[in-house]
Amino acid sequence: MTLISRVLGLLRDVAIAFTFPVSGATDAFFVAFRIPNLLRRLFAEGSFSLAFVPVLSQYKETRSREDLQDLIDHVAGMLSLLLFIITVIGVIAAPLLISLFAPWFGEGDDRHALATGMLRITFPYILFISLTALSGGILNTFSRFAIPAFTPVLLNLTLIAAALWLAPLMDEPVTALAWGVLIAGIAQLAFQLPFLQRLGLLPRLRLQKAHEGVRQILKLMLPALFGSSVAQLNLLINTIVASSLMVGSISWLYFSDRFVELPLALFGVAIGTAILPKLAREHARAAGNTFNHTLDWAMRLAIVISIPAMLGLVLLAEPILATVIQYGKFTLRDVHMAGMSLMAYAAGLPAFILVKVLAPGFYSRKNTRTPVKIGIIAVFINIVLTILIVVPWLYFGITGPHAGLALATALAGYCNAGMLYLMLRRQGIYAPLAGWKRLWLQVAVSALLMVAALILLRPPLDFWSGADLWQRVGMLTWLICAGGISYAVGLAVLGVRPSHFSAH
Repeated sequence: MTLISRVLGLLRDVAIAFTFPVSGATDAFFVAFRIPNLLRRLFAEGSFSLAFVPVLSQYKETRSREDLQDLIDHVAGMLSLLLFIITVIGVIAAPLLISLFAPWFGEGDDRHALATGMLRITFPYILFISLTALSGGILNTFSRFAIPAFTPVLLNLTLIAAALWLAPLMDEPVTALAWGVLIAGIAQLAFQLPFLQRLGLLPRLRLQKAHEGVRQILKLMLPALFGSSVAQLNLLINTIVASSLMVGSISWLYFSDRFVELPLALFGVAIGTAILPKLAREHARAAGNTFNHTLDWAMRLAIVISIPAMLGLVLLAEPILATVIQYGKFTLRDVHMAGMSLMAYAAGLPAFILVKVLAPGFYSRKNTRTPVKIGIIAVFINIVLTILIVVPWLYFGITGPHAGLALATALAGYCNAGMLYLMLRRQGIYAPLAGWKRLWLQVAVSALLMVAALILLRPPLDFWSGADLWQRVGMLTWLICAGGISYAVGLAVLGVRPSHFSAH
């Protein structure tokens, strides 16, 4: 389901790139969308889900059905009230938020006025998508993973329709995308409600300050609010700094980030989402050995998948961009500039995926403090790296300083993942099972075989600018298949079998 969603996400970006030239207007939309999207990652899919699912799992395992329904009702009531207040404040304070998140969009700048107007349209998205996250948390806890994973398809379809059909009808075409975001939020929530009804767990809004489960969730949420989405905070820092760079920098970073988000969501988020309720149940049952095995299995799978995905994105950055989005308003220069930041972001993909896998090891045990401390450190590392990389880049006049922002984010991601791993070991939560050294050698040799195949088979860059659509698609498909087959053959020859990664 995540694969379907992400493929449609790429088609969404194709539609946006085809319809709108990279300009101040697209920069304004991406800032206006980044703010509620950041809150979604921090709040709905971040701190709330990571606090809600372990508590819900505990209630499911140890309490009655009535207690479980009572918890859901009171959490839904508390969440709705809190989000309504946040939404009202966000709509009123939209000009201030744009000045904060994109400080180089000056008050007299057309981008500031345009971004403010679109933010007022997109901000209520956080209300609907957070309630969607509540519904998804319930469904995931009952092992109904397909519905929450499929739900983002509605966002992608709505934005595609907005770009292709609504935009020509608007005085300012790019505002169609903002309306698409709002409509998609409502649609995603409405889509999940029938499945909750089928489970018999449709929330009924109730409020009670002293509810035990709500207090427990709030206690877990407060520290997790910061620590759950460090990567998103780093991307926000990039947006703020990019607003001071040449026009188009925010858009290039957006498109390159989207291609890294594909494998990150398909594997990192999917694995993390699947193991969180499982780890929470195993912790509630005091099944330490099973808990350790689940975490070890997830890490092995993450490594085997993320290394070739990283190398493929680095080696095929410009061919991918040229094939997927170099049509209509998206120029060859845009491909080159977005390709630079895509390669830099992609270098951090294994770290981004590992963070999604390692963090549930803490959250499933209701330990939100440790990831928060690590997250704070990682954010400061990102800020320092941004200064150390981007300032010299600008000083020496090197092309594409926005790529330095992506590189800083990638390096900070490795620091984040490394610290999470070390703390899991130090606190005795995780102990690696046998066979890791052998697995690293098998992956490294197979990855080198894949790199050699791609370098030998990859045509010159000018091929991609001169070829038509189907020639590009055919060549890119051939390269991806050749790279994947060479990697798989290398693993098979070295003794790696699919059965080694079967979940227990």
